[in-house]
Amino acid sequence: MPADWTLSVSQLNEYVRKSLAGDPMLQHIRVSGELSGVKRHFSGHVYFTLKDEAARVQCVMFRSAAQALAFALSDGMRVVVRGSASLYAATGAFQIYVDAVERQGVGELYLRFEELKRRLSAEGLFDAALKRELPLLPRTIGVVTSRAGAVLRDIAQVARRRDPNVRILLAPASVQGAGAAEEIARAIALLNRQGEADVILCGRGGGSLEDLWPYNEEIVARAIRASRIPVVSCVGHETDFTIADFAADLRAPTPSAAAE
Repeated sequence: MPADWTLSVSQLNEYVRKSLAGDPMLQHIRVSGELSGVKRHFSGHVYFTLKDEAARVQCVMFRSAAQALAFALSDGMRVVVRGSASLYAATGAFQIYVDAVERQGVGELYLRFEELKRRLSAEGLFDAALKRELPLLPRTIGVVTSRAGAVLRDIAQVARRRDPNVRILLAPASVQGAGAAEEIARAIALLNRQGEADVILCGRGGGSLEDLWPYNEEIVARAIRASRIPVVSCVGHETDFTIADFAADLRAPTPSAAAE
């Protein structure tokens, strides 16, 4: 290629796509890893990330292949995928088009989740007798979530639709990433020290297993149980379950549902 030859983005992406498609080594590959961020589109296609300790790759499984699966894909599952590596030229996204998935077992995060759940359950932290009743008409709702994002706005809109005079008291905390679990625990403790909230809603919107992981940390579960104020967990979507859900006085499937 001449040194002064300039490609458009479309030309570059199409060149890379064709190069990948022309490499026989990449057309029939088997790749092992752990599933994360599994999403099922209304079209029937399934999208997920395949990862190991050092890297990750996006994967797409079209409806015909997804319908042939003998088991449901879920975050934390260890699998081997079969398919072809390609580039989606419109976005420049490198991905694997998956034809089949073989189950290997469960991933490290899932094992950690199950171990902590077992240990805290044996300790009695999830006992129904510890669950506190929620106030029927709380005057002040404490919310532990990020200042950014739609969660706080959604909670406020739903709560004020039910009671225009309700007060929303935010104790801001990071909801993912390093240090998030500690921030969530401190925010719950802060609302207890202030003593103004009648109930605490603790949660965030949906995400991958890694995104939701702060709510699977022991420090958050213990902060919930140490709270003198009843706590409602509202983490992710209806299908997402975390350790915080088991520790809380009530689990709501979504933040908006919690405000109801």
